[in-house]
Amino acid sequence: MRLLRFTTVKLTLCLICGILIGYYLSPSLFLAFSLTTIFITLLGVVFVYSHKAPAILFGLLTGLLTVAIGIFSFTLSESKNLGQHYIQHSPEGNRTYTLKIREVLKSNDFSDRFVAHVNYMDSIRVSGKILLNITADITEVPLFVDDEIVAFTTLKPITPPLNPHQFNYKKYLSNIGIEHQVRLARSEYLLNPRPKRTIFGMAAKIRNHIIDSLKKENFGSEELGVIQALLLGQRNEITAEINEDYKNAGAYHILALSGLHIGILLGLLHFLLKPLELLPKGRTLKLVIIVLLLWGFALLAGLSASILRAVTMFSFVAYALYLNRPTSHFNILALSLFFILLLLDPLLLFQVGFQLSYAAVFSIVWIYPILQKLWAPQNWFFKKGWELVSVSIAAQLGVLPISLFYFHQFPGLFLVSSLLILPFLSFILGFGILVIALSVFNSLPPILVTTYDTVIRWMNTVIGTVAQQENFLFRSISFDGIQLILSYGIIISMVMAFIKTSYKRVMIFLALILCFQTYILGNRYQTNQKETLVIGHIAKNTSIIHQTGQILTLYTNNPIAAARMANDYSIAQNITKVEHRPLKNSFLIGNQRLVILDSSIVGLPKEDTISTLLLTQSPKINLERLLDSVQPKIIIADGSNYRTYIERWKATCRKKKLLFHSTVENGALIYNIP
Repeated sequence: MRLLRFTTVKLTLCLICGILIGYYLSPSLFLAFSLTTIFITLLGVVFVYSHKAPAILFGLLTGLLTVAIGIFSFTLSESKNLGQHYIQHSPEGNRTYTLKIREVLKSNDFSDRFVAHVNYMDSIRVSGKILLNITADITEVPLFVDDEIVAFTTLKPITPPLNPHQFNYKKYLSNIGIEHQVRLARSEYLLNPRPKRTIFGMAAKIRNHIIDSLKKENFGSEELGVIQALLLGQRNEITAEINEDYKNAGAYHILALSGLHIGILLGLLHFLLKPLELLPKGRTLKLVIIVLLLWGFALLAGLSASILRAVTMFSFVAYALYLNRPTSHFNILALSLFFILLLLDPLLLFQVGFQLSYAAVFSIVWIYPILQKLWAPQNWFFKKGWELVSVSIAAQLGVLPISLFYFHQFPGLFLVSSLLILPFLSFILGFGILVIALSVFNSLPPILVTTYDTVIRWMNTVIGTVAQQENFLFRSISFDGIQLILSYGIIISMVMAFIKTSYKRVMIFLALILCFQTYILGNRYQTNQKETLVIGHIAKNTSIIHQTGQILTLYTNNPIAAARMANDYSIAQNITKVEHRPLKNSFLIGNQRLVILDSSIVGLPKEDTISTLLLTQSPKINLERLLDSVQPKIIIADGSNYRTYIERWKATCRKKKLLFHSTVENGALIYNIP
């Protein structure tokens, strides 16, 4: 591949390998530091005696050193290796914590949610981030970025998923450095009246002032939510319907501030500030102003991973424009990824938005020029249309495997939504910046409010119409990590064969397709041979999944409550048919019997041997007396029971030396039936 000629690209790949090694192997800090020191020493020796050493040795050691730096960087970022991190000071039990709000998250029906930095634990100065949940109360003053609270409380670990193939929120938070959470009522903390202010707080204050100014204007609620997302990177007030429409139409990148928006902003600034070039040192002044404005916008938008990546990359682009000489897109991409972002925060590599963003940009700068060579229309209208189509196809090829892996769906009309919206996006963003500027100074004419509100409503309507074409939205696609890797192999080999057709490249492409198909057939064969019974965890409900091959039977009296659990399981197991049936009183697990005992049953059914007893709906029984007559191997209590009952049953089973499984604590119980 031609891009491997660039040193920065090769070093970036080595750094990524090092971070992945650190993530999956978890070496000690001492080992990671030792490896880095050894390779630095070896590289120094080779450099001193470079006239005697072969050039390939210098390149090899440089690559190995970069891998070691990646391992060391990731290991150093882990909370267990940070000496000042709160986790190093035994956070068990009630302690007095001083917390500083770093980010305001989207609230739910029960609580307001924040990312908070831990500044003090008792009187000890510490570091680290936690998830802060505060009981929703509209009568209380809301918290903002930089606010500080003091609370006497206990940090709780983030709970792992309780059902198989459920979204792993614990892993997601761990990948952004959050290991614990705390829940507080409004009366359980004190607010510091004079907290220390940071640049993040000042940016949030400016952003909130802009939002308050916009709320005073006559914008619709849905339109205002989209405006905040488009121009300020705040998606907290987007309605669930609008959010779903943009996802289903393949246009969610329009709402998520990323390289698309920063590239348009750079183009606008480059055009508007062009008169500065007439001044002495005007081109240098123009560069400085553009870079400052780009980073100011990034700060205003909250310094998310996608914004960091985009602004870093387009700062290099602005510098390339200043030098007025061509520069490689791959070098820009690798410089922003390697030198700035991953070295400072290796955990960015495991964030879905970061992965999607880089995959899209990488694919565009690699595949877009190839598509442009296929057809070069002379007509301006067709030329611009083909450019939009090429960009959309290239971006979708880059993100398709990642999207299928994480979201298990593919919007078939992504080209339509792109062709309908992207030509007007520069105007929409430019108009929006003007609206914000006038609104802040209380000088926004009503005609501009009406016009911009109509434009945003039109965009939402177009996206909603595209999203309603359900036949073109492919959902519930089973896609795992092996398929992800094979898919990228197929895409890369296909593009390589297209660039320069040769027997070897075509055979590699076909071999990867064969591997992909063989893997799918192997998975299908394994699924058809499988029979599994899953006792799931759903609050206030009882649900049991019985999988026989590619057919899933869901036993529950509340199908709506159990739908999410069944859907997640079906996608992961490549289920082709789902049946719903009322809950039964007993199930056969191989040659042993599982019996369900709920609040409506007076006595146990007369069965041969009861090996498993499932307690549901908080039955009023004397478990100790029952166990004198029935001798199961295990007692299970699901999420439909009162917690006090579960604790009492747990104590009884401990006394009887009998296995006890609570889905509230231990999650779903899975039986693989031979």
